[in-house]
Amino acid sequence: MDSRVSELFGGCCRPGGGPAMGGNLKGRGAGGSSSCGGPKGKKKNGRNRGGKANNPPYLPPEAEDGNIEYKLKLVNPSQYRFEHLVTQMKWRLQEGRGEAVYQIGVEDNGLLVGLADEEMRASLKTLHRMAEKVGADITVLREREVDYDSDMPRKITEVLVRKVPDNQQFLDLRVAVLGNVDSGKSTLLGVLTQGELDNGRGRARLNLFRHLHEIQSGRTSSISFEILGFNSKGEVVNYSDSRTAEEICESSSKMITFIDLAGHHKYLHTTIFGLTSYCPDCALLLVSANTGIAGTTREHLGLALALKVPFFIVVSKVDLCAKTTVERTVRQLERVLKQPGCHKVPMLVTSEDDAVTAAQQFAQSPNVTPIFTLSSVSGESLDLLKVFLNILPPLTNSKEQEELMQQLTEFQVDEIYTVPEVGTVVGGTLSSGICREGDQLVVGPTDDGCFLELRVCSIQRNRSACRVLRAGQAATLALGDFDRALLRKGMVMVSPEMNPTICSVFEAEIVLLFHATTFRRGFQVTVHVGNVRQTAVVEKIHAKDKLRTGEKAVVRFRFLKHPEYLKVGAKLLFREGVTKGIGHVTDVQAITAGESQASMGF
Repeated sequence: MDSRVSELFGGCCRPGGGPAMGGNLKGRGAGGSSSCGGPKGKKKNGRNRGGKANNPPYLPPEAEDGNIEYKLKLVNPSQYRFEHLVTQMKWRLQEGRGEAVYQIGVEDNGLLVGLADEEMRASLKTLHRMAEKVGADITVLREREVDYDSDMPRKITEVLVRKVPDNQQFLDLRVAVLGNVDSGKSTLLGVLTQGELDNGRGRARLNLFRHLHEIQSGRTSSISFEILGFNSKGEVVNYSDSRTAEEICESSSKMITFIDLAGHHKYLHTTIFGLTSYCPDCALLLVSANTGIAGTTREHLGLALALKVPFFIVVSKVDLCAKTTVERTVRQLERVLKQPGCHKVPMLVTSEDDAVTAAQQFAQSPNVTPIFTLSSVSGESLDLLKVFLNILPPLTNSKEQEELMQQLTEFQVDEIYTVPEVGTVVGGTLSSGICREGDQLVVGPTDDGCFLELRVCSIQRNRSACRVLRAGQAATLALGDFDRALLRKGMVMVSPEMNPTICSVFEAEIVLLFHATTFRRGFQVTVHVGNVRQTAVVEKIHAKDKLRTGEKAVVRFRFLKHPEYLKVGAKLLFREGVTKGIGHVTDVQAITAGESQASMGF
C-alpha cells in the first residue's frame, strides 16, 4: 500500500484545506453495469442527470464466469432449450452465491440491441418460468431505451434473480460501520433495522446500545451487531411488524450484518479489533454533513485503506444543513478521496438508477467509492441506500469460497459468553473449512501453549439454528460444559489434523504510518493480527537502527504475555498512542508447548 496513506493517520486532527477539486463521477448509464470479470470496453459518454440517457452501443463482452448473463431474447423457447436455460441459470446463481443479474436485449458480445415491448414481455415471462423452476424470484432493476437501427422504440431490461440457497445458507454480507463520534452511526442503523425514523433526539439508537453508560452518554463503546434482511423479491425485512431475529432470517434471502463500531478516539482499540477480527466484506464510513471530516474520520478512513477494506460513504444529518453546506462536505470528501494515498473515484448517488450502477461498480472496481447524502430524521434518500445494499453482490466469488471450504477447519474466537441452560458459547468467524454440529476440534493456544479438545454442540447464525457453517461465515458455537476460564479472545478452534503451530517471536515487513519521533528497538506496541490483540516489544529492526514516518523495514516482535497462533502472510496493524503502522507477517518462530513458558521469559 502507498505509504502516503500515513497522511490520513498523522493528520487526523487537521482540517481539510485547499480549493475544491473537480466534480465527481456521475452515475453511468447502461455502460456502467459491466459483467463481472469481463474485459473492459472503451468508456463512452455517461448520461446527463435530468436528461435522456446517452447509452453506449456496447457492454463489455459476456464473461463465462460470474453471475451476469446476457440474453438477446427469450421468446417461446422449445422444451430442450428451456431446460438448457434453466441449467444456465443454476450456474449463474451458483457463481453469485444465490444471486444473478440478467441483461435482456443484449447480445453475447455486449451489443445493445434492445427488444420491442411485446418481445420484452414474452422474454420476462420466460425468465419468470425459469426462476420458478430453480426456486427463485425475479425483480426488474431498471429499463432503458436504446438507439438501434429500427423505427420502433426498443429497450433493454436489467433483472435481478435471487433464491434461498440450500440448507438455508442465505447470502450474508458483513458491513463495518465507521465514522467520528456523534456522526449518527447507531441512529442510522436503528432506522434501517427497526423500520422507524428517528425523532431527532436519538430515539432510534436506544435499542442498539449494550451498556447503561452508552445510553446515558449516547456514545458507542463496544461492538454490536444488527441485521437487515432482503427477501427474494428485494423487499426489506427488518424488526418492524414485531418480527424477531429468527423470523427475519427465515424470511430473508440476503442478510446485511452491520458491525457497529465506536467513533470516539478513546475506543479506537475496539474499532481496530472489529475491523481486523470480524473480517467485514466492506465498510460504511459515516460523515456528518454539518461537521464534515472531523475527529477520527480521517483515521477510520486510513484504517479501511490500510486493511484494504472496500468502503462507501454516507453523509448524514442533511436535514440540519443548508444545501450549500452539504455540497461543501461532499467536495471536501472528494478532495480526500482523490489524494495520492487514496486514489479513489467518488460517485455521488442521487437516483435509484445511480444506486444500482454504484452497487455493480463498487463490486467490480476497488477504486469506486459511492457517496450517499441522507437524513435519518426526514428519511431523505434513505431508500437509495436500501437499493444499494439490496443490489450489492458478494465481493468474493464462489471459486474463492470453494477453495477455502476445501481446507481444514479454522474458527477465530472473537467473543465468549455463558448462556443459561446452554453453557459456554463462543462467537467468531470461520476462516476456512466446514464446521458441523458434533465436530471434534481443538482450541488454543492457552497461556502455556497447549491446545485443548472440545466438541461443537450446536451452531447459530444471526440467532437462528444452523447445522453447517461454511468458510467466511460468522456464527456462535455452543461448547456445552467446556470451562469458560480456559478461553480468551484471540484463540482459534482448528481441526486436530492441522497440527497447529504457535509462536512468541515473529517477523513482519512493516510501513510506519505515523510516529512523533523515531521508532527504535525496545519500543512496545499493541499488535493486531486478525483476532489476535496483544502487546509486543520490538526486538530488532533489520538493516536499520531506527525508523521514521513513512519508512519500511522488516521488524522482529516478541509477544509479552502469551504465545499466539499466527500464519505467514497475515495482515498486521500495530499502534501505541499516536504511533501506527501496518504490514504483514513474513516469518514465525514456531515453538512447542514445553518451550512456551521459557520463550515468554518466565
